[in-house]
Amino acid sequence: MYQIGKNKNYKSYCEVPMIPGPVSMHPEVGAAAGADYGSGNLDDNYRLLYKDTAEKLARIMGTENDVVMMTGEAMLALWAGLKNVIRPGDKVVSVITGVFADGIADMAESIGAEVYRLEFPYDSTIDDLSVIEKTLRKVRPLMLTAVHCDTPSGTLNPLEGLGKLKKDLGIPLFYVDAVASAGGVPVEADKWNIDFLVCGAQKCLSATPGECFMSVSPPAWDIINRVKYQGYDELLPYQNIDEKVKFPYTPHWHGAASLNKAASLLLDEGLENVFSRHEKAASFCRSEFLNRGYRLFPSDTAVASPTVTSVYVPDGIDGRMFVKKLREEGLACAGGLAKLSGMVFRFGHMGNQADTDLLAKAFEILDRVNV
Repeated sequence: MYQIGKNKNYKSYCEVPMIPGPVSMHPEVGAAAGADYGSGNLDDNYRLLYKDTAEKLARIMGTENDVVMMTGEAMLALWAGLKNVIRPGDKVVSVITGVFADGIADMAESIGAEVYRLEFPYDSTIDDLSVIEKTLRKVRPLMLTAVHCDTPSGTLNPLEGLGKLKKDLGIPLFYVDAVASAGGVPVEADKWNIDFLVCGAQKCLSATPGECFMSVSPPAWDIINRVKYQGYDELLPYQNIDEKVKFPYTPHWHGAASLNKAASLLLDEGLENVFSRHEKAASFCRSEFLNRGYRLFPSDTAVASPTVTSVYVPDGIDGRMFVKKLREEGLACAGGLAKLSGMVFRFGHMGNQADTDLLAKAFEILDRVNV
């Protein structure tokens, strides 16, 4: 059996965490998760905690719609937003500007959807809506999908225009992955006409990967009730949950408590201050890379994300070995994914890591790894 500590190469910590999720936790978030609680299905205090947490998350998400909290990493909610409404043959238009957007299209196809992929360069963000509008008018899909922050690319997609198209053209559902943006940048689910805004706890909220959450609009509930999907990720049990006072599986009280604390910390700081902190960290990070001669991955016309920076690996360097060497020196960052593997590496300056002092330490280590 593998035992921690028996392998001399094993490191359970890092000097400087720059992974774009799961990020470092605030001490108060960890303390909330470490407390002892009763049974969520037997103790009414859990229902009150769930309700309070959902209300706080709704403020961060910019919505008055229902907020559903589920036990599991963000992929659980990403699947739920698809499987609860899509039936084989339903049409989905996916706007693809990165690895994760491409993955959502794959997920919809696996459920049986007829997916129309609108593919743009991975280093770009949504700009000209004419091609998207033309496709939506022609296809008339059940769902339009997009990713707000595509972390492998370090980009942030403007979504207001897509949301307007959704409303103007009468597209039933607009599904958005905001896992790496909510809590770090302004998100306006209702103003952008989003029906499923899918989020995770381990990114900008600096909690654990054990909780995910999503907003669900009234039109989405109507379709959910028609499809009646069943599974661990089914959403129907969460409709009017405050009236039912019964959760579909053992509630993760520890996770909900940590998420509540994480949301409270952001709201106490003030969302405008939170967003400003992320912008400041991103600006510092990009400037430091450029000053050292690195090339940023997003194109000059793209919107760079305030929560993560993606950078080209220097020419002639093995990207995977480069990231491994940084880890050995105490800096934990991320490499590229899918077609970006070995091509880029990434600093996650989100949540508790949106800190210029922490970033300064990261660059000190980067400088030690001579490339």
